[in-house]
Amino acid sequence: MPYDPLFERRIADALLSRAIKAEAKKMFGGVAFMVRGHMTVGITNKGDFMVRFDGTRHAEIANWPGAKPITFGKGDTKGFLFVDAQAVRGAAALGGWVDLAMAHNETMPVKKAGQRAAAPKAKKAAPKKLSTKKVVTKR
Repeated sequence: MPYDPLFERRIADALLSRAIKAEAKKMFGGVAFMVRGHMTVGITNKGDFMVRFDGTRHAEIANWPGAKPITFGKGDTKGFLFVDAQAVRGAAALGGWVDLAMAHNETMPVKKAGQRAAAPKAKKAAPKKLSTKKVVTKR
């Protein structure tokens, strides 16, 4: 099913009904809803619902009705799933996924506009080993 603006409106309404201030942002050919500066839920250009949640629950939530893996490169993207639009046709089903996403969102610090996620810290280089060779100097 292609992108559906009515589905986008239903997602926005589900957020509003929970008094959640969200910013709709065009991404990946669809729309992502940014809450507190973080991508939380959205709709893809193919009409799938996208949800972000606590990655430690990925194996459990991947078995929920309509859940489909998001794969970029190698393996699953932990903490993100697509959900078939048919599985969130009802307000209660959509609301359950929104609540799941918001439970995770509330554990993250607020990001200011334009702020990117922190890059992983680079490992410190190991100190160079000193040579044990004798240095001979000519006089």
